[in-house]
Amino acid sequence: MKPVIVVHGGAGRIFKEREEGCRAGVVRAALRGYCVLRQGGSAVDAVEEAVRSMEDDPHFNAGCGSVLNEKGEVEMDAIIMDGKNLDSGAVSAVKCIANPIKLARLVMEKTKHMLLTDHGAHLFAQAMGIPEIPGEKLITERSRERWKKNLEPDSNPEEFQKDLGTVGAVAIDSEGNVACATSTGGLSNKLVGRVGDTACIGSGGYADNHSGATSTTGHGESIMKVVLARLILYHMEQGMSPEVAADTALDYMKSRVGGLGGVIVVNKAGEWAARFSTKQMSWATVKDDNLHYGIYAGEKHIKSVDEALASEREGF
Repeated sequence: MKPVIVVHGGAGRIFKEREEGCRAGVVRAALRGYCVLRQGGSAVDAVEEAVRSMEDDPHFNAGCGSVLNEKGEVEMDAIIMDGKNLDSGAVSAVKCIANPIKLARLVMEKTKHMLLTDHGAHLFAQAMGIPEIPGEKLITERSRERWKKNLEPDSNPEEFQKDLGTVGAVAIDSEGNVACATSTGGLSNKLVGRVGDTACIGSGGYADNHSGATSTTGHGESIMKVVLARLILYHMEQGMSPEVAADTALDYMKSRVGGLGGVIVVNKAGEWAARFSTKQMSWATVKDDNLHYGIYAGEKHIKSVDEALASEREGF
C-alpha cells in the first residue's frame, strides 16, 4: 500500500492576512507526517506528528494559539484513533500543556480508558512526565484581543467563531492501517468546561481499517448532533467514494441542524478527500510523492514532495 496523509487546519473563514501562514502550516504538517510514513512509520505516528506540528503553530486554534474561554484561559480537546483495533485516546478541557495530541495518545496506549478530562487529565499528564507550561505561553495576542472583543456588551461571539482553525490529520500507512487525530482550543469565550466534538469518538474523528479514517472541523455542537465522522465512514461502507461520502454527510448536517464544517477523509484503498461547506478550509495532502494543498473551494496547488521539502527548508 502506498502511504497517504491528509491534514486540515480548520474550516471557516480565513482572513486574507492569515492565508499564507495557514497554507504554510498545513503544508509543513503534511510533509512532516509523510516523512514519518515514507520511513516506514505507522499511520498513528504520522497523524500525531502532523497534528503536533499544527499545535505548535500559532496560526491554528490548537495548542499554542488556542482561543480563550469566558475566563480568559486556554482549555483544549484532542483525540487520536487507531483503525487497526479501534483503540482511541482523548483528552478534554486540558490546560498548561503544549501538545494535547501527545497526551491523547498516552491515554490510548497507557490506560484502559478512552477519555480523560480536566483535573484527571492533568494528573495523568504529570504521572506520564509531560512538562507543564505556563498557560500564558499558549495565549497569542490575537486570541487575547478576540476574547476582549467578545466581552464587549454589543459583541457577537458567533461572528468571531468563523475563522477558528481546529486541526486534524488522517493517514494510511504502507501496511494498510489507518488513523486519525484532531486537536482544538474550542470556541472563543466558551463556558468553562465546555467540550465540543473533537474529543468525542465518532464526532471529531474516527478510524477503522475496514473503511477508512476521517477528521472533522466546524461547529462542534452540530458535528456532535450528526456524529459526523462516523456518518462519513458509514456512507463509505455503503460504497460511496470519500468525496461523495463527505459531501453527503456535510449536506445532511447543513440541512438537518444548520451546521457548517469541513472534513478530511482517506479510505482503505488510499483514496482521499478534503471537503467543506464553509467559505474556506486550509488543507494539504501527500500521495504518490506529490503534495496537494489549498484553502478555497476548487483551489488545488500541486508540487512534488522533494520540491516542497526543499522550499520548506528555505522557508515556505
